[in-house]
Amino acid sequence: MLIHLLVLDGVFDLGLAALTDTLDTANQLASTLEPAQAPAPFLLTRVGVRQRVRTAQGLSVPVVAAHSAQVPDAVLIPALGAKMPDTLSARLAKQDVGDAAEVLRHWDQQGASTGAACTASFLLAESALLNGQRATTSWWLAPSFRQRFPDVVLDESRMLVTSDRFTTAGAALAHIDLALSIVRSRSPVLAALVARYLLIEPSGSQAQFVIPDHLAHSDPVVERFEAWARQQLAHGFSLTEAATAAGTSERTLARRLQRVLGKTPLSYFQDLRIERAVHLLRTGSQSVDQIAAGIGYADGVTLRALLRRKLGRGVRELRTGH
Repeated sequence: MLIHLLVLDGVFDLGLAALTDTLDTANQLASTLEPAQAPAPFLLTRVGVRQRVRTAQGLSVPVVAAHSAQVPDAVLIPALGAKMPDTLSARLAKQDVGDAAEVLRHWDQQGASTGAACTASFLLAESALLNGQRATTSWWLAPSFRQRFPDVVLDESRMLVTSDRFTTAGAALAHIDLALSIVRSRSPVLAALVARYLLIEPSGSQAQFVIPDHLAHSDPVVERFEAWARQQLAHGFSLTEAATAAGTSERTLARRLQRVLGKTPLSYFQDLRIERAVHLLRTGSQSVDQIAAGIGYADGVTLRALLRRKLGRGVRELRTGH
């Protein structure tokens, strides 16, 4: 399987290494499997749209010119080193991003599948290939992504999202999940073996890592709603009261929450309850019933079920940090 790693200047060192090392490990471990379970080798080529490419830490990356490279079976894009909305926006404005988007469209027309992790999902979205598709990205960049690419169906709670021929992964170490998805498509047995060697525990969700107020601060109306909501967790939700506190109408509040966070006011209110519950479980000694009462739930059973559904973890796991 021919895989191109599309590397732009300022690439995130950890992301590039995670993709490369995961697939290299898969090639090494394939020899330990029965022939029927071992896929053909993953052939990696680092390609670029510029002759000179350096990582975010200043290391030189030798690349093959993308325009002259063979059409791959798959192309993987490691994250850009710009991690915050303002620096990422400036990085996306550079010409090499447009050139990379053109290359991606060409390879897509030739039948290549495409994967992007972390901030690279922005680069893939710039190509317009994700329009009408589902995707994920780094959780703290979700508001910026929604505003920039309204035609993409974003679910930042997911660690990995596959839609049509496109796979996007969440933040930082989700590069490994992206690489494993390629291995899994050829050999589930090999993917499981690689995960064990790299001590990777599969996780379908980024939700447990999200810091809700980091997302809310990208919009003043949403930020005012968030401040009100934190004071109301134990008292229940009222859309009318929420809109009044945010200084806007109920319809405008709902529209702003959907545009910035992709959520309804009530669902974001529930997220804040979950965040508070997790904090109390990890830092205090209150019982589950006491914590549930403190954030407006009738009993601990409801809270346990919600934690399991939202985070994929139980109370014991959250208390121990496992």
